[in-house]
Amino acid sequence: MIEIKNLSFSYKKTQVFSNISLRFPEGSIYGLLGENGVGKTTLLKIICGLQRPVDGTSTVDGLTSHDRLPEMLQRIVFLPDEVTLPDNSTPQRYVDELAPFYPGFSQGCFLRLMQELEVEPKRKFREMSFGQQKKSLIAASLSLGTDYILLDEPTNGLDIPSKSQFRSILSKRADEKSTIIISTHQVKDVENLIDPIVILSHNAVLLDASVQKITEKLFFEYGAAERPDALYSEMLPGGYMNVVPNTTGEESQLNIEALFNAVLRNKNIINELFFK
Repeated sequence: MIEIKNLSFSYKKTQVFSNISLRFPEGSIYGLLGENGVGKTTLLKIICGLQRPVDGTSTVDGLTSHDRLPEMLQRIVFLPDEVTLPDNSTPQRYVDELAPFYPGFSQGCFLRLMQELEVEPKRKFREMSFGQQKKSLIAASLSLGTDYILLDEPTNGLDIPSKSQFRSILSKRADEKSTIIISTHQVKDVENLIDPIVILSHNAVLLDASVQKITEKLFFEYGAAERPDALYSEMLPGGYMNVVPNTTGEESQLNIEALFNAVLRNKNIINELFFK
């Protein structure tokens, strides 16, 4: 399990986190959401030990992240939004260089994922589009056999068919023991994939809840008119999308963009609903 306890972090005089705590148990695909600049990437770097907190701790299966012990590093992989790749190398060579550090690596899994993503493993990176390079890195990350997979904006640079392929590949891992954390601001790309959902703001965790808990607390209504009690309302063709407190216990379908906007605009109300 990944555990963040009373963590604070700053870049010089700019505070990013102040005394936040989070837990990421195994077996789920977490959505780490937030506006640009709130610290999503920083949190992923802290988890894998690339950044050291000012106060508090980040541990992976009880091992302190910033110690970067080999027994921790072989359990976790972090795929940044942008990776500089050697022009003359290929995805196969890239993964061959990583494999010795990851005992759980599967060549068969890598080739299967590359086939599903429609990328040639022996083609040079310089001959690929940005999207093809990104898909190669996703295939490599998922084939290393780690318990924890951190993906930062993984759908950036992917076209619509590739985003569908990405969701299909991730959904197949939903029943496995791997813990996957997807950091993104493109929330529609991962709708119906992530559960639980964590929403960050500057210095704070605004929401940390399963989809079931969210729909127990909030009701997502497609209606003919804007509701006066709506935490968030948006005009759509044929009516309105309203997010209101769920006072009747009715079931509804989560709309992740509407949730995101409702949380950002009603921080105190959301805190009362979910944290009290």
